[in-house]
Amino acid sequence: MTDKLNFETDRLTRKQAAEYLGLKESTLCFDASTHRLAIPYYKIGARVFYRRSELDTWIAERRIAKRRPRSTLTAKAA
Repeated sequence: MTDKLNFETDRLTRKQAAEYLGLKESTLCFDASTHRLAIPYYKIGARVFYRRSELDTWIAERRIAKRRPRSTLTAKAA
């Protein structure tokens, strides 16, 4: 029962998920057919849903560590 409540409160439509991620809806449609970005989603009948918590995890997994500025790298090499 708790999982059902979590899904209902955590659930986003494709439009809401696109806004949340800062993407176009068409990007999410394309990803659903190609799985290129591997954005997690649920398909129930003809309806597509996303979970906010899973989108947060997906974003966190794509974090790129901050690089040091070039000036620091060239100064140490000299």
